[in-house]
Amino acid sequence: MESDGGAAIVPAAISHRAGRIELWGEALFDYRDVLHAGDPEVLALAWQQISATGKRFRVVSIEEQAAGARWTELPVALFAKAPQVDRRLIDENTFRRAHPRLGRQLRRLYKLGVSLRQFSGADSAVVRHLYQCKRTHFAADSDNLFLDQRRDEFMMAAAALQGSSCEIFTLENDSETLVAGLVTFRDGDVRRCYTIYFHPEWARYSPGVALLYEVTARSLADGLSCDYMTGEYPYKLRLANSSRALYKLEVRAQELAEIAARRILRAA
Repeated sequence: MESDGGAAIVPAAISHRAGRIELWGEALFDYRDVLHAGDPEVLALAWQQISATGKRFRVVSIEEQAAGARWTELPVALFAKAPQVDRRLIDENTFRRAHPRLGRQLRRLYKLGVSLRQFSGADSAVVRHLYQCKRTHFAADSDNLFLDQRRDEFMMAAAALQGSSCEIFTLENDSETLVAGLVTFRDGDVRRCYTIYFHPEWARYSPGVALLYEVTARSLADGLSCDYMTGEYPYKLRLANSSRALYKLEVRAQELAEIAARRILRAA
């Protein structure tokens, strides 16, 4: 929607499988929001267009700041938290001292012939191999998003588009086995840790967590915070020093229409 006083974009589509309206990105996007600038009425008109479909509207992972700025009056509820390491609260040396066991694990991996390497999103073969390994080695895991090869292809395209802003870290041994891998995206002064993988045969060495630890320490040295993304998993909480609340929304078309109408009325 657009007017002389502002513009609003709700990047939504009908999910025919679920029979509702959802924001684009399917299960691959952690944080969701609308684009809005200027007159609040324009966003209300966009909500009105969504409600006109007659379908329920569902969104997950709305950040707290966004929920308070652009999703006001809508019935948002707590969904999950995103653990993070805030550089303002800890430095590299303090972080390393807080996790000596992981430092030892990493040194142990180095002694076994494993080395740490870094690539960019332009290294498509590296990205492809990481997601192939995740799909192959965790094929029995129903929560593995990357069992669908279309999602792998999307990630290869996204990484290539981001180029140097997408950084991939790997642990590989002398036989070029991918022991662990981490796909990250630079976003200002934050490194967002998107996908983590470890080879099941190396599980007893906790290579995935050791890699996440080392990348976090190096990020702090570079003046970056680390966002571990959605989900309070034990391995994330083990390293995190803070977290951000994320919200979800599910609203009937009629209720959304009523909220939009009230906003438009107030703006008149």
